[in-house]
Amino acid sequence: MIDLAHPDPVDIAFGALLGALIGSFLNVCILRWGAEPKESIVSPRSHCPRCGKGLAWYENVPVLSWLLLRARCRGCGEPISIMYPLIELVTAGLWAYMVWRYGLTLEALRGAVFGTILLGIAMTDARNYIIPDEFTWGGLALGLLFSLANGWPGLITALIGAAVGFGLLWIFGYIGTLVFKEDAMGGGDIKMMAMVGAFLGWQGVLLTIFLGALAGSLVFVPLMLVGQKKLVPFGIFLSIGAAISYELGPAIIGWYSGYLVAA
Repeated sequence: MIDLAHPDPVDIAFGALLGALIGSFLNVCILRWGAEPKESIVSPRSHCPRCGKGLAWYENVPVLSWLLLRARCRGCGEPISIMYPLIELVTAGLWAYMVWRYGLTLEALRGAVFGTILLGIAMTDARNYIIPDEFTWGGLALGLLFSLANGWPGLITALIGAAVGFGLLWIFGYIGTLVFKEDAMGGGDIKMMAMVGAFLGWQGVLLTIFLGALAGSLVFVPLMLVGQKKLVPFGIFLSIGAAISYELGPAIIGWYSGYLVAA
């Protein structure tokens, strides 16, 4: 039996190692799915984006290879972005945290997968103003698959959450387009919320949208006040809102429900 009060350090280390490997693969997904035109994540094998030199296996070891290569390509000597080891470290920390919190359980896997998808969405939207379908539709399928652990009630809850997430963002986008006479919501954001709904349910969707809009406003409004109409990728803020909703959603919803009853 797993003792969640005293998690096994070996299990946590395993989670961190697995997360680092997945983070390395996530880097490939971010770069290739966010490219224009979109590239395959299978072929060609990993290579330097500047000189095209293929990477040997020992140049693909998460974090360590970047350090040993002193952040430079062996072929052309150009700098290797710090984004690569940072993504690997963040993903490793995410998977280790989920194992620390839930042990080697299905919920730890579910939380780690959800967090990894959110990280991929945030990074591709930040870099290329795009949310790849592979993250959204693929994540939706995974969310529905995980929901089967709770039987038909779990699947129905996930389907309702996905429908609410997709429908709400579509309505917001439609109204915004009518008001501002331009696209107010990207299709990727709409599909992303369907994925979030599959993982978090309809209540998690509402909280995610609220928190995402709040976080986005804290960035976008100051930019408007200083006269900069910079396009702010909303997927980043929805990812932040979804992560908070996963971690603190039940507590926030419980507190708010109690507040309404008391009022």
